[in-house]
Amino acid sequence: MSVKEHPANAQSASQAARLRLGVNIDHVATIRNARGGDHPDPVRAAQIVAAVGGDGITAHLREDRRHIRDEDLARIQAATGLPLNLEMAATDEMLEIALRHRPHAACIVPERREERTTEGGLDAAGQHNRLAPIVTRLSDAGIRVSLFIAPEVRQLEAALRLGAPVVEFHTGEYAHAAPGEAQARELRRLAEMAALARKNGIEPHAGHGLTYENVVPVAAIPQLAELNIGHYLIGEAIFTGLETAVRKMRELMDAAR
Repeated sequence: MSVKEHPANAQSASQAARLRLGVNIDHVATIRNARGGDHPDPVRAAQIVAAVGGDGITAHLREDRRHIRDEDLARIQAATGLPLNLEMAATDEMLEIALRHRPHAACIVPERREERTTEGGLDAAGQHNRLAPIVTRLSDAGIRVSLFIAPEVRQLEAALRLGAPVVEFHTGEYAHAAPGEAQARELRRLAEMAALARKNGIEPHAGHGLTYENVVPVAAIPQLAELNIGHYLIGEAIFTGLETAVRKMRELMDAAR
């Protein structure tokens, strides 16, 4: 199925809902794990996010458990009323964990052990046969499936074929582009793909590398429903506190709309 052939379900700018902020708390756990023990506790971070107006908690349970641990998931779910977005690799192990914990959403991401962070989008087009049964089982369990993909027509078409209700566009190319035409080009690509996703009935999210300095143009894209931001906010929290960091990001996002 082509996105060009799918029935339109466009959302106009005037109909755009409040842009949600999901906060990734992985790197609170990274600091905890550097020394072992239980401090700082990512659960406390989740509670602060809930208290200051965050709309969701994102946590990536990596195969090497470099930050979030298995036991953190149930504790995070119990600590707040916010929906948990579980980032996960497309593996049998992670599928079983997701089915056991039943998070609100599961975002399937690419994962390589040697990478420092997720370096690009999921190749949904090239991994259809691997992803299809995982998407089906998650969906059948009532878990909202998201695919973390590059803002490209080919990948969006693959998400449509897979039946994913949500895509999260990788904004790394935009975030790392040189200011000026290069960054503007990436922003246009992101806006075009967000509009195309909406037209085809897929809810578009975005995240990766977003900061106070570059978030406003992305937040202004009316079709986007959610931004997921983590590393930058945890870094800022070292200097200003997590409450202040989340509130400032929330204010910038609101002002963009």
